[in-house]
Amino acid sequence: MKYSLWSSVALLALAACSPAADEAAEPADIDTTTEAAQTDESDGQMETANAASGDLLLPLPEDTEDAITADDLAVRIKTLADDTYEGRGPGAEKGEKAADWIAAEMQRVGLEPGGDDGSWFQNVGMVEQTLDESASNLTFEGGRSGETFPMELKTDAVLWTKRQSENEFTFDDSELVFVGYGVVAPEYDWNDYEGLDVEGKTVVMLVNDPGFARETDDLFKGKAMTYYGRWTYKYEEAARQGATGAIVIHETAPASYGWDVVANSWSGAQADLVRENGGVDRTVYESWVTEEIARKLFAEAGLDFDDLKDAAKEPGFEAVDMGDLTASGKIVQSVDRMNSRNVVGVLPGTEAPDEYVLYTAHWDHLGKKSEERTGEPGQDFYRDDIFNGAVDNATGVSALLEIAEAMAAEDHPRSGLFVSVTLEESGLLGSAYYAENPTVPMNQIVAGVNMDGMLPIGRTKDMVVVGYGASELEDILTSKLDSQDRIVEPDPKPEAGYFYRSDHISFAKKGVPMLYADGGIDKRDGGEAAGMAASEAYTVQRYHKPMDEYDDSWNLSGMQEDITALYQVGLEIINSDEWPTWYEGNEFEATRKESLAEKEE
Repeated sequence: MKYSLWSSVALLALAACSPAADEAAEPADIDTTTEAAQTDESDGQMETANAASGDLLLPLPEDTEDAITADDLAVRIKTLADDTYEGRGPGAEKGEKAADWIAAEMQRVGLEPGGDDGSWFQNVGMVEQTLDESASNLTFEGGRSGETFPMELKTDAVLWTKRQSENEFTFDDSELVFVGYGVVAPEYDWNDYEGLDVEGKTVVMLVNDPGFARETDDLFKGKAMTYYGRWTYKYEEAARQGATGAIVIHETAPASYGWDVVANSWSGAQADLVRENGGVDRTVYESWVTEEIARKLFAEAGLDFDDLKDAAKEPGFEAVDMGDLTASGKIVQSVDRMNSRNVVGVLPGTEAPDEYVLYTAHWDHLGKKSEERTGEPGQDFYRDDIFNGAVDNATGVSALLEIAEAMAAEDHPRSGLFVSVTLEESGLLGSAYYAENPTVPMNQIVAGVNMDGMLPIGRTKDMVVVGYGASELEDILTSKLDSQDRIVEPDPKPEAGYFYRSDHISFAKKGVPMLYADGGIDKRDGGEAAGMAASEAYTVQRYHKPMDEYDDSWNLSGMQEDITALYQVGLEIINSDEWPTWYEGNEFEATRKESLAEKEE
């Protein structure tokens, strides 16, 4: 998920670190069945035999090499990004067939099933909520002009709810209050809700955190985004505070992505894990609004947006009522309960089989979004309704399969664990579920590598480590890149918080040292200017759009080199008895120590 001028480092922007939800009882008063979901528990498991059966929509490769090659990558990426899978939507009939193909390919290259009950799959109970935009609305009124401001959904605002227990919600005359960044962070002595009662109200918040806005290192982590800057946290905190509604103001720089990404990602069906209480502890509605709309609302309330934004970054900021402005609206949604699946393969070790090296990559994308398209091919990048996700993330899954095949060619002392997770695009839900319900205890996972959104821009002189300065895995990567005459570059935009935006964070939060490194930007032919141009072209034209499609003209030589380096990192660990760890003082170091201490008891 890419939003800077850098390579697929920025391809992480919308994924969130939502906590996994426990399996819930069937919510009442909802028709929760769909054609894709009308299966019993045994069907949902998709037993091992199914993975290797001929019941695949697309064939497996006829022959691939043990070595990591561009040709093998091309075959796998092209298959996973094919229109046949209709954008790999989780829970969708055609989308789930992509998971079947991945499992069958894992089996073909020599892995063993590592999922539920001896299968290739871990069931992930999910709910798919689809807003009826024609029947739903959000309106602001009570401002100085006396006008009513109905929002045009996707143009002015996006609107949804995390509540799963009903099909229809209304909210009337909810008073607006500006709560700055909407952060409660005791370790930074920061509380935007200090002394505030927001029950029944709608809180309006800025994206990112005060450290980013101050551009100094004296608060939070300076320009490097903390988890408090993530939109997921802000909505969760608003719910904990008892608010009726939560609105985040979109601004491109602090969000690290444009409004089109918000509009695309929050339209159509929205997936979530099944919530034990049906989501009743969340706000009635959640929303983004454009900066333009926010400025109008602040003006209607007699407030200066820029002045308050500036005040919000200072310690001691106090929330501000937005005059007589209120929000009213209605959410009409369908709620479908179904299953998606993580795909889990294992390469058993010969000497220490209960110690694992982990590789992860999400297989899901945005599926199909049926709506009217205009323009000519080449001009309008919405020319069809299938969001193929070739870069995001057919590349990462293909890399995982390449590495699995290479590792399976030889025996290793330790085991390999290969997990292709679902529901990443919905907020890292598949990896969060796995982390809460692991098929392998977290303290038996030595270390892990995550792969997400690799750009086909040719060979580069570098690889970028997201969250640079985190663990000893970076030292291993540095040594492997030395042999390629390449270097490690730090994440160039720590303020965007990319470390919190892909599936590795679900494992890191459990203490597992994780490496997320991706292709660099300093191209061997053309330098940084060429790399940045290619990256920006993808961001503007293809990211989270139907034009993210595979093309036979792709130059996969750089991707091949990157994957080889990541393979070699895992190879060193799987053939050793060392346990790489977090650097001293890292936020996940204590969790890891506690986890390993439990293992030794």
